[in-house]
Amino acid sequence: MSNVEFVGPPPAQRNTKHARIARELRSHPRVWGVVRKPDSIQRAASAAQAIRGAKLAAYVPAGSFEAVARTVTEGGVVEYRVYARYVGGAK
Repeated sequence: MSNVEFVGPPPAQRNTKHARIARELRSHPRVWGVVRKPDSIQRAASAAQAIRGAKLAAYVPAGSFEAVARTVTEGGVVEYRVYARYVGGAK
C-alpha cells in the first residue's frame, strides 16, 4: 500500500498575504507603499530583493515591482521598512 496519493498539482493559493499585497500595489501603479516592517535591516533588504526578483509568484514577472529597504527614525523610534511599488514590468 502506498503512502502517497497522486492526484495532480495543488490548487493555486490566490489569497495569500503576498497575493493581497501585490494586488493592492497593482491597484496603485507607481505609488510607493510600506509593505513590511521587519525587525532588522537585513530582513528588510532580503524581503525587498525577493519582491524585485519575483521569488514569490505574487510578484511575477520579475521586474514588475520595485522594492527597497530603508531604516527610518521617527520620534526617536527606529523602524526597518520595505517599500514597494508596481511598475508594470518597466525598468
